[in-house]
Amino acid sequence: MTYNLIRYGVKDAAITENRALVAKVFEALDETQPQSVRYLVLELESGEFVHLVGYDKDSSALTELDAFKAFGANHAERRSTPLARSPAKIVGNYRMLAKADEAVPA
Repeated sequence: MTYNLIRYGVKDAAITENRALVAKVFEALDETQPQSVRYLVLELESGEFVHLVGYDKDSSALTELDAFKAFGANHAERRSTPLARSPAKIVGNYRMLAKADEAVPA
């Protein structure tokens, strides 16, 4: 599985909108339940959002969702800092992310 960490700041006036758009992505994931994608989003007190995306082969099961396209549509206008994307490797994992052969923890 390939992982990427994406981090960006959001303008104060756009935090509520960003949260709502992220929530819609998770609703779409709950509906479609792609097995090839793992996705986690954190909101920091600083107004930054951190996304951890894991996927097999390609990320299209996430990026082709209408809700994800809506999230990305005016993303640059909501940001207060540039988007930083980094490939990531899981070094340690205690009940946060499921392993390939087990269910995602509730």
